[in-house]
Amino acid sequence: MGQKNPRVDAYIAKSAGFARPILNHLRQVVHGACPDVEESIKWSVPHFGYKGMMCGMAAFKEHCVFGFWKGDLVFDGAADRSAMGHFGRITSLDSLPPDRVLVRYVKKAMKLNDEGVQVKRATRGRAKAVPVPAVLTAALRKNKKARAAFDAFSQSHRNEYVEWITEAKTDATRQRRLEQALAWMQDGKNRNWKY
Repeated sequence: MGQKNPRVDAYIAKSAGFARPILNHLRQVVHGACPDVEESIKWSVPHFGYKGMMCGMAAFKEHCVFGFWKGDLVFDGAADRSAMGHFGRITSLDSLPPDRVLVRYVKKAMKLNDEGVQVKRATRGRAKAVPVPAVLTAALRKNKKARAAFDAFSQSHRNEYVEWITEAKTDATRQRRLEQALAWMQDGKNRNWKY
């Protein structure tokens, strides 16, 4: 029998008043349809697992969402994708399909996991080079250490610096960003090194 995770209890308790009945209902439906479900918190929101990832739910300021890990296969591509998840913006229990429909979706997700079906995820292509502005090229020519780091970065890290500098609205901001970029590059740091 699946057990309830106290971290999911805490998540629901901290959610907005309108969201608590929705989240509790979804949880009850999943547990009813899949007695062996395992609850966890992934990406800071409740998830339900059964022989792998199965479904998850989340609450926001004005709506909730609920979706399946293999949703395209569960819904045959006919899900409401107007919000994260597969049921659009859920604002009340009336926003959900009938329980028998939800149970059917959970059972289909379970069957997919029982059969070991994998979802093919789109692979990202390589980052395309963004043209390096003349001001950055000139500054890198004068600073060999920063130039070496810039050349060693992946294309996406180089693009981050280029975009940050070129998006500046004033010359003064562009110059400050250029100086900061050179200092970080000398230390071998990518643009978003703080994160």
